[in-house]
Parts: sequence; structure tokens; C-alpha cells
Amino acid sequence: MAKVSLKKTIKAPTGAIGEVRSYARRIWLAGLGAYARVGHEGAEYVRELIKTGEAVEQQGKQRIDHELDAANNEIESVKSTVTSVKGKVEVQLDKIENAFDNRVASALNRIGIPSRHDVETLSAKLDELTALLERVADKQ
Repeated sequence: MAKVSLKKTIKAPTGAIGEVRSYARRIWLAGLGAYARVGHEGAEYVRELIKTGEAVEQQGKQRIDHELDAANNEIESVKSTVTSVKGKVEVQLDKIENAFDNRVASALNRIGIPSRHDVETLSAKLDELTALLERVADKQ
């Protein structure tokens, strides 16, 4: 028996349909190549992405630490300024309070109202006199 071999020759389409088929085939092959490459190189690519992510994370942490240190230094500077101003204000308030007390005491003294010191002195003298009277009364 004789073998019959059939060869079918396919002519490449020409014109717009041929270009569309050719373009579609190239797109198909590009997609297939991308799929194959991702399969082979995907693990390495993921490792590279992880390394890059770790580097970016480290840079971010360093920047945050730097900014945090700068903010803390600024806060310390402001605290020392506030403390200095607070001390000066307290000194000035003490001076104003003393001046006010002196003026009020002077005004009360002018109208004949005794000061606290005068009342305390008088009270001490009264205590001495009371003690002296009690001793005299006990002797009799």
C-alpha cells in the first residue's frame, strides 16, 4: 500500500485581516512570554521587591527618628525659655506684691488702723502683762 501524504499549504493572508492576525499573534506570544518569564523569574523579582521595601522602610524610620529628635530638641529649647521667663515673671510679681502690701499698710496706718505687726506686738505685751498679774495675784 502506498502512503499518501497530504500537504496542505496555507497561504499567509494578505491585507488588513493578515495584519490583524499577525498583530494578534504577537500579542498572544508577548503574553505567553511574560507568563513564562514571571514563572521563572518571579521568585527572584519578589525577593528584589522585598529588599527594596526593606531599604525604603529603613530610610523612613531614620527620617522619622531624625524629625523626632529635631522636634524634641525644639521642645526642650522652648521649655528652657518658658522656665526662664516664668522665673522672671515670679520675681516681678513678688516685687509688685510687696509694693502693694507696703502701700496698703501705709494707707491703713495713716487712717489709724494698726498693722499686723502692731497687733502682734501689742498681743505679746498683753501676754506679758497677764503673766505678771497672775504672779502678783498668786503672791497675795
